[in-house]
Amino acid sequence: MRILFLLLTSFLFSCSFFEEEVNEVILARVEDKHLFKKDVLGIVPPKTSKEDSILIVNNYIEGWVKDNLILQKAELNLKENQKDVKKQLEDYRRSLIIYTYEKELIKQRLDTMISEEEIQLFYKENDQNFELKDDIVKVRYLKVNKKAPKLKKIRKLYKSDKEEDIEKLKELAHQYGEKFHLNHEQWILFEELRNEVPIKVSQAKGYLKNIKNIEVEDSLSYYFVRIKDYRLKNDLSPLSFEKQNIKNIIINKRKLSLINKTRAELYQEALMNKDIEIYDNQNDEK
Repeated sequence: MRILFLLLTSFLFSCSFFEEEVNEVILARVEDKHLFKKDVLGIVPPKTSKEDSILIVNNYIEGWVKDNLILQKAELNLKENQKDVKKQLEDYRRSLIIYTYEKELIKQRLDTMISEEEIQLFYKENDQNFELKDDIVKVRYLKVNKKAPKLKKIRKLYKSDKEEDIEKLKELAHQYGEKFHLNHEQWILFEELRNEVPIKVSQAKGYLKNIKNIEVEDSLSYYFVRIKDYRLKNDLSPLSFEKQNIKNIIINKRKLSLINKTRAELYQEALMNKDIEIYDNQNDEK
């Protein structure tokens, strides 16, 4: 098999290449198939350097050549019935059109408003499906450089649950904190906390049950942690932790219901208008 693979670098990749008039310059050939200069216009993002432009287009040309080589090999080696893809293409086209229509239908007609009562009812009726797979905590933590001012103040405030103290802690966190999480009403994964704070835990249940205030350090920073609440793996997951998940489930159920309802209405309408007929040929003699 003869292959002519031309990379016309010096000609193609001047700064004005993508502004030139499109013509029939051939960039590569595999047997009787040709890749033209016009076929690669637009593949390089604006303001790309000359070197990167060359790399992007050369990779495209090489990929085009390899694709056509494997296509030719397939054409030679596959049986005719294996190469007949008309049905697959028609099935794919039909599925894609249906998907696009149903997506637009959902966009126009789906009710996305979900009340708190609906979320609570779903949670109550399906609580067996909300078992925690990981330990979670309600926590606030703050990482501060050892040389930061107000360390004594921070050390006192982080242990307090008084609203005014929490507000003062937030002010100090924004001034001196390297990292912090102060929303102690939000559940987070205990593992996420451990990734942020260098605490050593051999057994989460005993640790979380007995420890509320944590102060640890590394060579550069202090870490101040206040654990407000916790739930352990296999416990019932709190509603607030599952709220977004429940919303997604309800929305997906509504999507499915809308699509099924639309299909059923179309079917009944077509029957009434005698636009469809279903023939019973199963018992016909062959």
